[in-house]
Amino acid sequence: MPSAEDTSVHQPEERSVVRPTHQDEVAAAGSELIGGRSGLWTRLGSTALTPVGAIALVALGMFALGMVQKLPCYNWAWFRGAGSQYTHACYSDIPHLFAARGFSDGLVPYFDRLPGDMQFLEYPVLTGVFMQVAAWLTPGGSIQHREQMYWMVNAGMLMICAVIIAVCVARTHRRRPWDGLLVALAPAFALTATINWDLLAVALTAAAMLMWSRGRVLAFGILIGLATAAKLYPVFLLGPVFVLCWRAGKWREFGMATLGAAVSWLVVNLPVMALAPEGWKKFYTFSEERGIDFGSFWLIITQRTGESIEVSTVNTASTLTTVLLCAAIGALTLMAPRRPRFAQLAFLVVATFILVNKVYSPQYVLWLIPLAALARPRWRDFLIWQACEVMYFLGIWMYLAYTTSGDKHQGLPTEGYQLAIALHLLGTLYLCALVVRDILMPERDVVRRDGSDDPSGGVLDGAPDAFVLGRAAHPEPHAHPAVEGPRVEWGAARGPVAD
Repeated sequence: MPSAEDTSVHQPEERSVVRPTHQDEVAAAGSELIGGRSGLWTRLGSTALTPVGAIALVALGMFALGMVQKLPCYNWAWFRGAGSQYTHACYSDIPHLFAARGFSDGLVPYFDRLPGDMQFLEYPVLTGVFMQVAAWLTPGGSIQHREQMYWMVNAGMLMICAVIIAVCVARTHRRRPWDGLLVALAPAFALTATINWDLLAVALTAAAMLMWSRGRVLAFGILIGLATAAKLYPVFLLGPVFVLCWRAGKWREFGMATLGAAVSWLVVNLPVMALAPEGWKKFYTFSEERGIDFGSFWLIITQRTGESIEVSTVNTASTLTTVLLCAAIGALTLMAPRRPRFAQLAFLVVATFILVNKVYSPQYVLWLIPLAALARPRWRDFLIWQACEVMYFLGIWMYLAYTTSGDKHQGLPTEGYQLAIALHLLGTLYLCALVVRDILMPERDVVRRDGSDDPSGGVLDGAPDAFVLGRAAHPEPHAHPAVEGPRVEWGAARGPVAD
């Protein structure tokens, strides 16, 4: 007897949509918690909720849970001693910087000098604008009330960014909208979303990748430029675009993307650069002068050896390492049996920057979550990585609780925090290794299992190669598009699903 999914009421486009519960054992098992695999209520084209709508609602719900997790700090821990906000793992920069960066006093970012050691706002211009808009929307009252409201206003604005990210990821791969659930349900996303203002840059980057997947090259470049005006890391995505366009001979498209990025970045930065140059450059000088900080393997080295490392030495070493690893990713792109997918390279490049950087704040995981969902949409691997990141999230706050508890020694000692850092590094390296394996063995790539080339590649999707190196010139048989394998039928006998 045919199932509901085989009936004629389905629209043709539904049959082409990949459902994780049919291909991913973890997704199939997890679906049992809500009644099993998708049924009549999730039909595409019906009056019921669409996948993108469902993902947006889940993202809102998870973001709200992340806000609830901050309640102990909102009610008292931000204002009554440093240790409580760490033991409750609910710290956020947002309320503290409301006063510390002059927003409570009406100072203008970049133009007005701040009292204390930090003379100007140390964030890129577009993030500064975001912070200022939130300050304008914050109502008056006591300083504690205003700091609470400032966090609340920012949380509302960041919630919009979170929904944009989840929706953009769901729409980037046309046939795989449900991969957006990886973002919406990511525990590290909910826990870190309101620590800082990173979601603005992440949302712009996710929108840029959606534009690239639709072949809108100039829009991609403009959005990347805006994202770079909010945070530095998005500019690294131009590297994968360069190498992929080199292999495909799409130089005009790369030029348009780069031009769009440069112009939009200048439009945002040039007024502040010209009128307040000292304040504008603070972000860049602060990044250069900042010493070894939390979360990096450099910190493990200094703590284990007891020897300090000069900031200039760390800057040089991390820069050279990043350049060498990015060059290796470029060589991999040109030598792979099939041209890698854009999302795969984007994940590898940003992960490289994170792994060798001299600081890893817990909210930096937000940079990688959308890229990981597009690069390696396998629930098992994604959740393993997320578990490592959640352990790091708890580890850094417990370590800070330990360092601020004095003789009480409450929290996680130095050796425990080093283990948390190692878990973060190993989890990220694990996901990187799987992505590299998928590039070298395209038949293991779940996105390409149905014969697709690069659903997020836009102008690169299905384009012939114009320049290759090494083994790419003589691809192995498995390098050709694969035919989709048997789907997982939950509750029926089946063999193991390939990675």
